Amino acid sequence: MRRSPAEEIMLDEKAVQWTAVMEFTKAAQEKETDAVAWAVQLSAGGGGVASPSPELAQVLVSHLCWANDVPLVWKYIEKALAAGLVPPMVLLALLSSRVIPSRHSRPGAYRLYLEILWRYAFSYASQVQVSNFKKIMVFIDDFLHLSEKFGVQASEPGLLVVEFIFYIVWQLLNATLDDEGLLELTPETKFRWPIKAEDMDINGEVYSQRNGHGEKLQKINSVKNVELILQFLQHKEISKLLSLARENMPTHWGSFSQRLHLLCTNSSTLQNSSALREKLLQLLFDGFGRSCISGKHAGFCAVTVPVCMVSSGGHCHGATHSSFWIPIDLYLEDCIDGSVAATNAIEIISGLVKTLKAVNGTTWHDAFLGLWIASLRLVQRERDPHEGPVPRLEARLCILISITTLAIADIIKEEEAELVDEVEQTNQWKAKAASGKCRQDLVSCLQILGDYESLLVPPPLVVSAANQAAAKAMMFLSGLPIGSGYLECANINDNAINFSGNLWHLIIESCILRKLVDTSAYFWPGYVSGKMKPISHSLPGQVPGWSTLMKGAPLTPSLVNSLARSPVSSLAELEKIFDVAINGSNDDKVSAAFIICSASLIRGWGIQEHTVRFVVKLLSPPVPADYSGTESHLISHGPMMNVVLTGISSVDCVQIFSFHGLVPELAGALMAICEVFGACVPNITWTTSSEEITAHSVFSNAFILLLRLWKFNHPPLEYCIMGDGAPVGSQLTPEYLLLLRNNLLSSCNPTKKRDSNNRLSTTCSPLLQPIYVDSFPKLKVWYRQHQACLASTLSGLVHGTPVHQNVDSLLNMMFRNKGNNQSVGPGTSGSSLSNSSGPGSEDYYVKPMLPAWDIMEAVPFVVDAALSACSHGRLSPRELATGLKDLADFLPASLAAIVSYFSAEVTRGVWKPAFMNGTDWPSPAANLSTVEELIRKIVATTGVDVPSLVAGGISQATLPLPLAAFVSLTITYKLDKASERFLNLAGPALENLAASCPWPSMPIVAALWTQKVKRWSDFLIFSASRTVFHHNNDAIVQLLRSCFTATLGLSGDQMSSNGSAGSLLGHGFGSHFCGGLSPVAPGILYLRVYRCLKDIVLLTEDILSIMMQSVKQIADTVVSKEKIEKLKKTKHGLRYGQVSLAAAMAQVKVAAALGATFVWLSGGSGLIQGLIQEMLPSWFLSVHELDEEGNSGGLVYSLGGYALAYFTLLCGMFAWGIDKTSPSKRRPRVIEAHMEFLASALDGKISLGCDLSLWRAYVSGFLGLVVECAASWVMEVNLGVVKRLSRGLRNWNQDELALALLRKRGVEAMGAAAEVILAVQW
Repeated sequence: MRRSPAEEIMLDEKAVQWTAVMEFTKAAQEKETDAVAWAVQLSAGGGGVASPSPELAQVLVSHLCWANDVPLVWKYIEKALAAGLVPPMVLLALLSSRVIPSRHSRPGAYRLYLEILWRYAFSYASQVQVSNFKKIMVFIDDFLHLSEKFGVQASEPGLLVVEFIFYIVWQLLNATLDDEGLLELTPETKFRWPIKAEDMDINGEVYSQRNGHGEKLQKINSVKNVELILQFLQHKEISKLLSLARENMPTHWGSFSQRLHLLCTNSSTLQNSSALREKLLQLLFDGFGRSCISGKHAGFCAVTVPVCMVSSGGHCHGATHSSFWIPIDLYLEDCIDGSVAATNAIEIISGLVKTLKAVNGTTWHDAFLGLWIASLRLVQRERDPHEGPVPRLEARLCILISITTLAIADIIKEEEAELVDEVEQTNQWKAKAASGKCRQDLVSCLQILGDYESLLVPPPLVVSAANQAAAKAMMFLSGLPIGSGYLECANINDNAINFSGNLWHLIIESCILRKLVDTSAYFWPGYVSGKMKPISHSLPGQVPGWSTLMKGAPLTPSLVNSLARSPVSSLAELEKIFDVAINGSNDDKVSAAFIICSASLIRGWGIQEHTVRFVVKLLSPPVPADYSGTESHLISHGPMMNVVLTGISSVDCVQIFSFHGLVPELAGALMAICEVFGACVPNITWTTSSEEITAHSVFSNAFILLLRLWKFNHPPLEYCIMGDGAPVGSQLTPEYLLLLRNNLLSSCNPTKKRDSNNRLSTTCSPLLQPIYVDSFPKLKVWYRQHQACLASTLSGLVHGTPVHQNVDSLLNMMFRNKGNNQSVGPGTSGSSLSNSSGPGSEDYYVKPMLPAWDIMEAVPFVVDAALSACSHGRLSPRELATGLKDLADFLPASLAAIVSYFSAEVTRGVWKPAFMNGTDWPSPAANLSTVEELIRKIVATTGVDVPSLVAGGISQATLPLPLAAFVSLTITYKLDKASERFLNLAGPALENLAASCPWPSMPIVAALWTQKVKRWSDFLIFSASRTVFHHNNDAIVQLLRSCFTATLGLSGDQMSSNGSAGSLLGHGFGSHFCGGLSPVAPGILYLRVYRCLKDIVLLTEDILSIMMQSVKQIADTVVSKEKIEKLKKTKHGLRYGQVSLAAAMAQVKVAAALGATFVWLSGGSGLIQGLIQEMLPSWFLSVHELDEEGNSGGLVYSLGGYALAYFTLLCGMFAWGIDKTSPSKRRPRVIEAHMEFLASALDGKISLGCDLSLWRAYVSGFLGLVVECAASWVMEVNLGVVKRLSRGLRNWNQDELALALLRKRGVEAMGAAAEVILAVQW
């Protein structure tokens, strides 16, 4: 591009100007003009120079190198720097490029260059303030090519300074390595900048020829080089600037640090100076310039010191050490509620552990110990749980031995994968030094865990398994062949052996199987405590077991029974039996499926993650390659799948699938089975050795199990109307489950599949395809009808249609024994039945041969007609119950449609009440008063009043007619193994149905049921006690208050150490305690109540309010009036009584953690989004008087701000985690919105209503915690918002926090962070 004439004239004028300056300098040199006089004349206009001038620096260096390398010219350069005539950075850049390559030929010049570095390379704040710094930036970048070399555009002053300093230090390091002959040992042979004379094509005169001490000077220069490098790394300001390069240029820094390590370990110069070497090594391994938060924020973060863990006695352990890990206790206990979750408990627990480790500031040792103790408390809390359709001990043991171990395994694998990535970016030695820290902490944690003897006492159910685990270790130490079947053959109850096995042994075995620890654990002190007498190493008589199967033995009945009782112990054994279930004979398939779904599924904790996935594969066998039939290939697998469906139907089994995150995959498999077998006529049967199986039975087992995976009996619009106020889990629908299943499937593609040991590897298959509700037409038809039934009254039955004929056929079947001239119907749907046949009609009656889907479509109309007939007196309650039972026996899956219909009708309020007087309907009078007394006892710890059950007397007890009918139906079931899988659906449905009815419906139901089934009495009475809170919002608030009081140990004006997870969650409940049912801890009650609450948003406001009230109580108990007077007289205020304040801060932290956990469990991420985006900003805009009486001296506002900071941070962490990539798209949006609110308030754009000290405590606390614990969040916030926040913090004199916030924003904020470093006096 051609220049304009004006530009040409200007360039010519500048050339003339700088020629004049050059001539002026030459003349002064010839006259030996003093450097001061030269500088004065030059600045006074002798050369017309504008200061500081990059061009003048260029003129001086050109004049110096190398025709005028004399002391006077060096003095001119030094005076130009001192007088501010030249920019130091430009001059140093020019000199470095000329002097460093010539350092051997001109050691004197190099020494002078080093002296200039000492004087002018450590101060940059004033340099970036000059008016022409942009021009200087462009000049340096063009000359040194910093942006090109480092890959970061030097567009800001601070960024240029960082790159320039990094360049200077790197050049010094390369020069030193070259002088030592070590540069060739570095992997990078092409250096970034020239450091040798041949690199510059320079032929200078050898200095030593003119000066005899050249060699000596070179050695001095080498030492000076190292001292300069050390000074750069130790200097407060420079080290902080260099740390920005370390954090944002990992590849370059890795190369640099590798060279620095090479210098430290091989330099002859450093060998002669041990002090320098030790300092450099210390800096190298410990890092330098790392962000550290000091001042007020350091005092705030001091609360995150590691928590001392102390064992305590009893079954509810850890009262003194457990408070900071309460979120884990609450989540684990919430998993045992019985509500099926579509999430993966392993991922959630690992996220919880990482979150709490970060917030509590602990080591992995303490974090793992907190998790193990919480899991052990979960088991000990219910060593003998009550009976009912709820998870029992097997589910708790699964969490302890399998899920917890897998969560820790995920954390370890993640850390080790990050170390591998770090090796690729940095140097091997550093990664090697840090490798295995997480795994080592696990080992030390497991060793300490053995000291918690009272927590490790095994429940009676697993004593044998614990002894076997201990026996395995003892046999290993004795040299006995464990893997050859000896363990199966050895009699564990033999008097020759005292094993003393406990839960510790089961945990260790689970860790060994997953390769988290090795068999060296058997040598730990105290692990093998029993004594073994000498035993022959030869195997005793062969006992059927897994070793027998692995040798190829056929599945005989005795072997099948043995394998069903003994859990599988290796993946090879599991794969062997799975192969038989898929490819064996028909009988072997059934036997193998039975084995897999027995002890191996429930108690095969070491490989349970593989077992559950193999079970899902059994329910979705692949189409054979040579299959050519017209019907589905699934039909031929009917007997095998029926065994699987019945084997996994228990509540504990379903929970185990839920814990492993397999609910979506299981639902997809069940939908396919229902679609196929529901279309089959019932004359398709299979005969096995034990029973005859029909298509109806396979369909019913699959359908009942499918419906237990989602809240099918809840109104479909409930969660749409309530929005974020809906309880967690209410959004579960078939569409949602299939969406999750398809997303999981997409994560299994070959490009994303992880290593072969990963849990996903057992089921990832390229043959699996996404499926949708439309993939199952018949299921979709039923589902739409089901939704319509819940949403509005039943309609649409047209006379003469096949559906109407099926309805009549089913009504005839149900009420075939009614007397002559009796009529059932018409119902609200128009269906009716006229029965004119005599009592003997049953002999001639043939059950309708209808496919299951046709029956399911007709059931709502059938139940409607029957209930209408009962309402109008055409059917007695007994006949109604008997007829419904006949329908459910004919097609057990119809029980789901009955539940769906009754759940919808009970909410409409159109049915007359049923009087439970013992004449028409059963009476609860026999034990209703006992139920009332027990309910009062259960809720005694909360202080909640229980209203009288029947105001007008027991004779006036009523239930809504649909509920009365359903209770009567369920009472007809026998509580045996055959009915259990159906009652597992009906029981929770009955509870939910009764809970939605007016008080005291559920207590009446409990009284009726306990008269018939004593074994379920604890479950039913506890369920009745929960409804106390469903009908009274004040009772919920009181329950929450009790939870905070129990956890914090607050009692009146005292703050004790009695609060803990034990106080919050107690010992569980049940009549197995002395004296019958005991008062239930408030935490247990809340976890069993919140899912039935109608508006969680209002509940969240209550949680926030109670948390702040608790903070006020904490402040009041810490600061007495006498202390307030002393605080007024103390210069440093809050430093007085810092022990009490530390205790108060710890309590505040626990209160915040408790509140955040309740919000997260109750409403999930949707509720937390509303909390952060709407509720909290509104709270800060409002006025809150927390210290009206002035009792706390204002301390309550500071503590309140910190409590809110912890609360907000933990809510976000629980919902979206702290990983670099969030699984949810909500996190960036929510976090940035909140940061924008904070920035706007700091900018003065928002007028706050809260106390300013509370606001300052919140902002500094929240941002400080984000920086320390959730740095990945900062990367998701707009750079402009981060800069505004940093500016606001600096206005509060919180420079460290302002800098730390910018540093966490990454390379984009590096320039702004550097400018803060330069602006602050460190």
